[in-house]
Parts: sequence; structure tokens; C-alpha cells
Amino acid sequence: MTNELSSVGQQEKKTLMSSISLRDYMREIELTDKLPKDDVRPVLLGLFGEVGGILAAAKKHHREKEAYVGYQQALEEEFGDVLWYFATLCRRLGVNIETIFSDVVRQDGYNQITAAGDIPEGTVSHISSFDKLSNHSETLLNLGEATAALLRVEELSEQTQKRLLSFSDNYLQALQAAKVNFAKIVRMNIRKARGRFLDPVRSRLPTFDSAFPDEERLPQHFEIRFRQRKSGQSYLQWKGVFIGEPLTDNILAPDGYRFHDVFHFAYAAILHWSPVFRALIKQKRKSDPKIDEAQDGGRAIAIEEGLTAWIFSCAKHLNFFDGPNLISFDMLKTVQQFVQGYEVEACPLNLWERAILDGYKVFRQVRGNNGGIVVGNRAARTIEYKLM
Repeated sequence: MTNELSSVGQQEKKTLMSSISLRDYMREIELTDKLPKDDVRPVLLGLFGEVGGILAAAKKHHREKEAYVGYQQALEEEFGDVLWYFATLCRRLGVNIETIFSDVVRQDGYNQITAAGDIPEGTVSHISSFDKLSNHSETLLNLGEATAALLRVEELSEQTQKRLLSFSDNYLQALQAAKVNFAKIVRMNIRKARGRFLDPVRSRLPTFDSAFPDEERLPQHFEIRFRQRKSGQSYLQWKGVFIGEPLTDNILAPDGYRFHDVFHFAYAAILHWSPVFRALIKQKRKSDPKIDEAQDGGRAIAIEEGLTAWIFSCAKHLNFFDGPNLISFDMLKTVQQFVQGYEVEACPLNLWERAILDGYKVFRQVRGNNGGIVVGNRAARTIEYKLM
């Protein structure tokens, strides 16, 4: 099983680095465009904001140097988001983004790009070098200026065309200066955008333990009873057996955290992941020692508990998500960062959103009734509440 996971990781890395056409990119992200189709301003503001994100990352790197350990990853994500907004702008203006990039790479300064001939045909690939490439900071400032020039664009004109070409030129140069692989950021952005805005195909979602024996799998269906004693402690029962330890809120102002195991059960039912739940019911994947240690061990449990506590601290200020049926993109990206290196990072952001929102819906019911039964269904990827 470990070798299979390693092989999957290596294959995914190769896929990220392989060439992809801009035509394919536009097709893949088209349905993720939820912005108003008749108003270009939100797109322009988004483009400016994402370029600002690149500049902000560069500022932090300049200030903190090697201490800013997430610099390259931040750049890759921000460059991908910039491309998404630029592609969306081109769609609004009725411009073929392939043509824009093709016209740019025909310029003299691009005679040493690796596989430059691919780009005019629509394929983006890693840029090797420029004869006279300015320093990194200067290329980013040039990109910022080119972005600012687009802010007043409303319709396609000769001047707009020139500004689009200038932006593309500076974007490619900034990519090169940052040593960011174009194909990689394109594929990463497709995965991010589709994972955030499109409903997942259930058959393609990871299950994590389907290849393991029954006794090492999370239960397909489970009912967990939450009861509260007069002391204020809550405790859990599964199949008539007490599991875990009685809990209090562990804070001066009661907030219901004593029922936070609901969230672990939501992860188990919807994400098919919860090292904490595995530990509670003693169904770790011990037949594979490496998986047992790396995915079901103490560190994975601490990650899940820490993530759950962090989300809870945010949720307290948002009425425990009792309102708008969405989670902020920034929160979801932080969740993604929390679980990097663990199997659950394969779950798309919208599945995380569903796990959080559905989990908190059940939590509010358990908290309001000081107990109840939490019902999880892994096959349907649902979690529900019923009274005892």
C-alpha cells in the first residue's frame, strides 16, 4: 500500500510538470467562473488583487529571506490565480488567450525559451532563460504596472489589445525570474479552481482504506450517542460501549467544545478520514506499519485536533456557521495547508467545505439539546442528527 501511495505521488508530480494546452486550461476552468458575465470590474479587481498577492509574497521573502519557508509555494498558487483572472478577462473581452500568448512569444526576447514553438500552438511549458533578464524585483514591478494599466479596460480595442500583450509579456518574464514552471501552475490552478467551485465526481473521490481489511476500515455506517452528565461532562457511546474520555469545554466561558467530536465524525463520514476516530474505535491500519505510523499515528491525530480547534475558534465569531452556506476561500486554503503531507490533502476544497458546514449543522443540534445521536454514512458521505 505504501508503495502504491508513493507511486501515485510520483505520477501526480509528473502530471503537474507535463505540458498542457491553454485551450485545455480554458475548457477546464470555464465552469469555475462564477463571476457576473456582464461586468468586467470584479474580474479586474481580482486580477489586481492576485498580482498584489505575488508582490506581497515577494516583500515577505525580501524581509524574512530563508525564514519565509512557504515562498515558492505561495508564488505558484498566486501565479495560478493571476492566470485564472487573466483568462476570465480574456473570455469577457472575447479574446483568444492562446493568440495573446502566441503573439508574445514571437518577440525577439523569447528566442531561448524551451519549447517556445509549443506556446504558439497553445501549449505552455517551462521557460528556460532570457538573454537579458532583469532582476526578480524589477520583473514583478513591471507586472504590477502592466496590471494597473488594465484596470480601466471595459471593452476590446486596439489599446486594450496592446495592454493584454504587455501583461502577458510581463507575466511570462515574472514566471521565469521566479523560477516557476508554467505547466505546473496551470495544472495546480485547475485542480484548485475545480476543487473549490465544482461538485466532485463521487466515483473519483479518495476512500483511503478500501484496500484494507474490514477491521481496519472506518465504519460505513455509524451512530454515536452524545450524553451529558450533571457535572457538565459529555461522553460518547458507540454500539453500547463508551469510547474516549468524558469532556468539558476546557474554557472559562462555556462554548460547547465538549461536543467537538462531532467534527471528527463529520470528517470520517464525508472525507473518509479521521485519525482521531480510528484511534477512538481502535481501527488503525496496522497491517501496513508505514501507513499506521504516518497516517494514523500521534502526529496525524494532533494535526486533526489542532485543525479542529482552529476552525472552532473561527466559527465562534461566525455564529458557528449558522447563516451563509459557505466557508471563506482563505479558511479553506488554510485547512489545505494544515493537512499537507497527509492523505486527506487529496480531498477537494468543496468536500472540506461540506464536511465543515454539515459537521457544524449537527454540532449546533447536539449543543442545543446537550446531546443526541450523530449518524454517519460513508457511502452517501453524509452526517445527520437525531434525538435520543
